[in-house]
Amino acid sequence: MFSKQELLTAIDTAKLADFDAWRGRMFVWLAAATTGLVIVLFTWLAEYANTLFFGLQKSYGWLPLILTPLTGVVIVWATRRWFASASGSGIPQTIAALHTHEGVPSSLISLKVAVAKIVLGAGALAGGFSTGREGPSVQIGASIMHAFRRFLPTGFSVSARHLILAGGAAGISAAFNTPLAGIIFAIEELSRKFEQKTNGIIITAIVLSGLVSISLQGNYTYFGNLSVGIINREIIIPVLVCGLVCGVLGGVFSRTLIESSGRLSGRLGALRKLHPLWWAAFCGLMVALLGAISGGMAHGSGYIATQEMLNGDITETWHYAPIKYLATIFSYLSGVPGGIFSPSLSIGAGIGNDLLPLFASHLATAIYALCMAGFLAAATQAPLTSFIIVMEMIDGHEMVTSLMAVAMIASIVSRLFSKPLYATLAEHNMSSNKTSA
Repeated sequence: MFSKQELLTAIDTAKLADFDAWRGRMFVWLAAATTGLVIVLFTWLAEYANTLFFGLQKSYGWLPLILTPLTGVVIVWATRRWFASASGSGIPQTIAALHTHEGVPSSLISLKVAVAKIVLGAGALAGGFSTGREGPSVQIGASIMHAFRRFLPTGFSVSARHLILAGGAAGISAAFNTPLAGIIFAIEELSRKFEQKTNGIIITAIVLSGLVSISLQGNYTYFGNLSVGIINREIIIPVLVCGLVCGVLGGVFSRTLIESSGRLSGRLGALRKLHPLWWAAFCGLMVALLGAISGGMAHGSGYIATQEMLNGDITETWHYAPIKYLATIFSYLSGVPGGIFSPSLSIGAGIGNDLLPLFASHLATAIYALCMAGFLAAATQAPLTSFIIVMEMIDGHEMVTSLMAVAMIASIVSRLFSKPLYATLAEHNMSSNKTSA
């Protein structure tokens, strides 16, 4: 039994009777709930933008040839003029902000950037670019949580860096409705470590943002529950093949994004540097042309096409993976705000579809799942986050080991071709920030 003095000491150590500590906790919880709410609203807006574009594209097949380049010009113009840090994924900017001191540059993490990311990110989807909302959700979540730092009492144990880390993790959690993936993402990609005094705030933020997401959207899974059936030793060969194929393709994909974020050589490089708006129009036109030859499959996050593949509603899709692969690269090159998480999962599903003839028909759903986890792991070099995101889509624990194995193999193979995507892009952000400072 505890003595009275020991009990009082424990209460004092935990600051259970400290008004300022409770006030700080309340603001952190409010920030986490606000983050969850905003991410859900962003999700709805992004889905509406996707639906709007495909409705227009279905009615007017020629429209993307005008709409996508024009949207690219408008969004890149607005981004370059007012919201420079809203371009791209949002994850590199968040990592860059985490590596600064307490005075985080407002150009990387701010409410202004969060609003721009929501509006311009949805606009990119409405214009038909091949982007996702998950990466932007990380920067949006980090910006919202960081904005609440001004309300925290002096001396509160949670720093600005902790709020950014918690917000980024809460953003990925609410975007995928996968709290476990949010925790792992914070450890694996954002901070690369788990501090003793940070873990409580991160988990609390993820849980609260997740509760808000679930209460508003229901306890759904991203692509629905994938029933994989019985998995036995015959999955070993598919794991190796999918891991190697996705590792090579994902590594080349990652390296392309990294190298294109620097200087491009030749006429294309000159066009991008001297005429960024014409460059955005060119990239938009390439996406539109890819969409025209694929029946619109190049456009959007890839969510709809991937669901149709998984449900067996599309059969002639051998070209989906290369089309989506190129469309996502051009979308990234254009400079419009948008992430690669969702397109990467879709590319993985397309690769899985192309590999299906090599394996037994009853393994079809398992092959899709393996390639989705494998390509995402190769593109991001975040194998734990990738396998957990896909694992939470799977109806059956039999594939946990297989998904973990394919993610690890693909990530290792990817490293032969490319540096870690987000960490390298974050270094570019920090370098450009120092140059401008």
